[in-house]
Amino acid sequence: MSRRYASLLLCCWVVLSQVSAQDAQLTQFYATPTYISPAFAGTGLQTRVGLVARDQWPSIPGAFVTANFAIDHNLSNLSSGLGLMVHHDRAGSGALRYTSVTGQYAYEVQLKRKVFLRPALQVGYVNHAVDYSRLVFGDQLARGGTVGTYENMNGTSVNYADMGAGLLFFTPKLWLGTALHHLNRPNQSLLLNESRMPLKFSLHGGYRVSVRTPVIRKSPQSFVFAFNYKAQQKYDQLDLGAYFESEPFFAGLWYRGLPLFKRYAPGYANNDAIAVLLGTIVNDVRIGYSYDITVSRLAGQSGGAHEITLGFEIVQRHKKRAASKRRVVPCAKF
Repeated sequence: MSRRYASLLLCCWVVLSQVSAQDAQLTQFYATPTYISPAFAGTGLQTRVGLVARDQWPSIPGAFVTANFAIDHNLSNLSSGLGLMVHHDRAGSGALRYTSVTGQYAYEVQLKRKVFLRPALQVGYVNHAVDYSRLVFGDQLARGGTVGTYENMNGTSVNYADMGAGLLFFTPKLWLGTALHHLNRPNQSLLLNESRMPLKFSLHGGYRVSVRTPVIRKSPQSFVFAFNYKAQQKYDQLDLGAYFESEPFFAGLWYRGLPLFKRYAPGYANNDAIAVLLGTIVNDVRIGYSYDITVSRLAGQSGGAHEITLGFEIVQRHKKRAASKRRVVPCAKF
């Protein structure tokens, strides 16, 4: 067995022993914005559907694979939005799995003309599981057989409720929001002891700038500048980037890391990745692809990260014109 593979198995065991991992990373988080905060529920024209599939560090055995499905609906008559999200993660050759189903509700308050505030809550049901038979333990290597420690281990699955909240402020050009996840600090231990999920805080926002052209275009061009900062236990991260939108085409560039404010060790800056994003709209379906270029010490070994997104909005014909004139959060579509 190679040294790299042995190191990965050791890392998996550490994760299973401590079980206080961070939430999954998404590059195109605005393709399913309710993953960032429940306050985005109902900010589309009417009914919005988004799907994200991510393969992180594919060159490393047992890397991370993530899928997220989200649907939300605007209840304009009630100044409210509803959302439903299904999220699934697996790591360590599928040994460690995390699946959640989350319901979301947001209420919209109009502070003044074209200025809005949206407080929101979410409640989810989570299944956190591990398949010990997919892991290799020391006694299995020593004996050269298949009978191992995992046969005597208990606690292969745990279920728990998970709560969160969000707040979003926006105008036609600006948005700024914050969210708190895992408010109830659920116990996610798989070893029949206590390991509380750390609270996650996020601060996100951005600004949209329209590009003036000498010719009036059916689909105006614009630049969108955005950021997303999140902190969970000792881990924190900043995503900073910009999009150029000229429908039906979109392009974006993102940086992930905190080099000026945090270092892991002397001479080791907190740089993670540079992400390149391309997207288009085909028959009202948004299709996005992004690739994360690793710039940390894993560069050249991780294989980066691939992410594909699909999204579309369902708007009834007789309501489409009225819905298009309604306020819409100016954040990016990918």
